[in-house]
Amino acid sequence: MQWTSIIAIYSLFWVLSAFLIMPFGVRTVEEEGGDKVSGHADSAPANFRPGRIMARTTILAAVLFGLFYLNYINGWIGVDDLNFFGKPPGSDI
Repeated sequence: MQWTSIIAIYSLFWVLSAFLIMPFGVRTVEEEGGDKVSGHADSAPANFRPGRIMARTTILAAVLFGLFYLNYINGWIGVDDLNFFGKPPGSDI
């Protein structure tokens, strides 16, 4: 696998992981017991910590990419294993 492919695939895993990580640990101002400020959304987080989210995202993306790369090297799950519907009718493959 080329290094450009590694960077591209890891980036995809990073973005996916970011969307998976972001909702966890979010508490609104109301849940924290603070006063609501007019003009803010009711669902706005009380204390947004992007550094912590990026660190957790990087760790999760590294684990997922590691599993992907091990599968790429060892061939544990291939395209044929993901064919859930069987052969298409009339194919000689």
